[in-house]
Amino acid sequence: MSELPKSAKAVIIGGGIIGCSVAYHLAKLGWTDTVLLERKKLTSGTTFHAAGLVGQLRSSANITELLGYSVDLYNRLEEETGLGTGWKMNGGLRLACNEERWTEVKRQATTAHSFGLDMQLLTPQEAQDLWPLMDIGDVVGAAFLPTDGQANPSDITQALAKGARMNGATIMEDTKVHSIEMEDDVIKGVQTDKGFIECEKVICCAGQWTRNFAKSVGVNVPLVPVEHQYMVTEQIAGVESNLPTLRDPDRLTYYKEEVGGLVMGGYEPNPIPWAMDGIPKGFHFTLLDSNFDHFEQLMELSLGRVPALETAGIKELVNGPESFTPDGNFILGEAPELKNFFVGAGFNAFGIASGGGAGMVLAEWVAKGEPPFDVWPVDIRRFGSRHFDDNWVRTRTLEAYGKHYTIAWPHEEHSTGRGGRKSPLYDRLLNQGACFGEKLGWERPNWFADIENGQEAKDEYSYGRQNWFEKVGREHQNTRENVSVFDQSSFAKFLMVGPDAEKALNWICANDVSGPVGSLIYTQMLNDQGGIECDLTVARTKRDEYYIVTGTGYATHDFHWISSNIPVGLNAHLIDITSSKAVLSIMGPNARKVLEKLTKDDISHEGFAFGTAKEIGLAGAPVLAFRLTYVGELGWELHMPCEYAATVYDAIMEAGQDLGIQNAGYRAIESCRLEKGYRAWSSDIGPDHTPIEAGMGFAAKLKTDIDFKGRKAIEKQKAEGVQKRMATFTVDDPDIILLGRETIYRNGERVGWLSSAGFGYTLNKPIGFGYVRNKDGVDADYIKSGEYELEVATNRVKASLHLAPLFDPKMDKVKQ
Repeated sequence: MSELPKSAKAVIIGGGIIGCSVAYHLAKLGWTDTVLLERKKLTSGTTFHAAGLVGQLRSSANITELLGYSVDLYNRLEEETGLGTGWKMNGGLRLACNEERWTEVKRQATTAHSFGLDMQLLTPQEAQDLWPLMDIGDVVGAAFLPTDGQANPSDITQALAKGARMNGATIMEDTKVHSIEMEDDVIKGVQTDKGFIECEKVICCAGQWTRNFAKSVGVNVPLVPVEHQYMVTEQIAGVESNLPTLRDPDRLTYYKEEVGGLVMGGYEPNPIPWAMDGIPKGFHFTLLDSNFDHFEQLMELSLGRVPALETAGIKELVNGPESFTPDGNFILGEAPELKNFFVGAGFNAFGIASGGGAGMVLAEWVAKGEPPFDVWPVDIRRFGSRHFDDNWVRTRTLEAYGKHYTIAWPHEEHSTGRGGRKSPLYDRLLNQGACFGEKLGWERPNWFADIENGQEAKDEYSYGRQNWFEKVGREHQNTRENVSVFDQSSFAKFLMVGPDAEKALNWICANDVSGPVGSLIYTQMLNDQGGIECDLTVARTKRDEYYIVTGTGYATHDFHWISSNIPVGLNAHLIDITSSKAVLSIMGPNARKVLEKLTKDDISHEGFAFGTAKEIGLAGAPVLAFRLTYVGELGWELHMPCEYAATVYDAIMEAGQDLGIQNAGYRAIESCRLEKGYRAWSSDIGPDHTPIEAGMGFAAKLKTDIDFKGRKAIEKQKAEGVQKRMATFTVDDPDIILLGRETIYRNGERVGWLSSAGFGYTLNKPIGFGYVRNKDGVDADYIKSGEYELEVATNRVKASLHLAPLFDPKMDKVKQ
């Protein structure tokens, strides 16, 4: 055994496929002084008992790209390292056994086509031709992805480890990490049972051990171990080595070939959590006792699909715990609580499929300070305070596990772990028919049921029009014609304070925040490539104080981005005040008439212009009012101490009785913002999109001489042009349902996909946003010169293109 190095640039904790992949990719990037520490032997935690299926398609283009990178890496890894990997690109089949599932599969195929994957739709007979052992009596159709495959988890991990060593990394087995040593919240090194290693950066890839270890340095990683079983059979006649992997989600099961037999496992609706009191000491290369009684439900389902299993010999029933997360996505990135502490964990039983790509992304994140592309669906900063409690994490994670193979309904909400964070108005709105959704633990009204006429405040899911469609349409119409109240108390709210607050924010913000007190600035915050990291509103409330408002789900991410980018030496501090403030948004042509009844302050257009903020007295409460809108109507956001929220809400509802006032929810906001052309972060805009590409260059201070992060990149784009541009698309047939991820075709050629979509009730048309891409450049003339179609569940429909907002393009209604 080699001697423990005294220092390293980075230390990786954990020798499973993720840790070895990070070491491999860091070494490839030239980080030869990288050390991987494994407490026992490589693969001895979870990797050795993984099933080894490698599928690629996800709902995110970039996560699909990440998985596709794994396939590309596995295709060449054996030749590069000389070690066998067990990798076979034998393709993957997915079955549909009812019409709703078939719709889901067809929409998945459209998504695959959008992302450049060859996903083929098959008849039941064509599927059986590829997988002769299965009974197709209940099969409606199937999808086949030829580039999916399978690997031997231990072999592929050993190949990655060898590749890491070949490129200069050090891998130490039988070396236990006791602690991370810090000084003034700065990582100084890692203490092991073999000695101390000085290092700047730590990458924790410790699988199901990650949550407890990360807690020791104040980092929250929401995952829990869950028992996961699969059966390995003796040889079965007719099982060929090139048999595709098979997923049968309606029967909750998956299959792959192994030495002439089959591996069969699945995701039962009643999973069993493991190690609720902690993982036993010395647990390595260890399996749990087989639980045949619990597995019987999957066995019964599988016999209807593969009758040969009834007489097949059983080699073993493998029961190995794996780490799962509350939303079914893995966890990557730099911890917001501790600089230079990175996490790669929680892989939800698809760590082998993710291993190559996740290691590449995390290595680049460590080496270059940011990932190679936007990975928001798996970013550790998607979590927040709700995810600190072990019981909550376990409850929600078990629900997510049980939904692994259920239909992924549009707009589906989780049912467990609800009611944690509530607005002061929660009970009032519940009694008025609010159907709540959840975002980062907050209960938020999505729509309001007509309870007086017997409508239940409950979503009924389908791929057709859902039960809330007409009610949301009435909320939308009332917002356009009268006035609506939206409870948006879940907004994340920060204060930037200090004598250098202006200087700090003018560096971080693309727009100019140097205006007088009362200025209200819509701005993005950019990375060095010009990509949009945050999209938010900044109000100057004092000479040395700014009030910042961003989306509910981005609280952790945006706080981390802003605080991390305050230039060194500036006296400016960021404070999270989210829980202290409630927010009521009053929107619609009658909004001013309602507020005039409740305040003596001047709220005329001349006295309270659009894009300004002002402290006013309203119904006896101190209110910080913002004149802005996200629905395209005259309106105000009213920010107030939480204790005043109920009083102000009651007063507003009473004052608006004769003006048509009604409650409205987030689904009405969504339909209104689509009509108005407003972009949404994490779907329409994000780190991979610049303001120039998104048509939002107006929100960057390029006409000033003020430098800001990302300025050089967008100046270059403005001068040289771009290869993609955001556009709006509509379909004339109101019965077409756009959900996002539909493929965009220009003159018959694939040029992109819809980033978000919904229905515009004022227009009575489906609306979608998406980027038109062309490697030779995209400008307005290029976009307008094409004829467009959208692929919706594999069917192409004619679409009209728009570059201006569909509703009130001159902002007349907003500025009345």
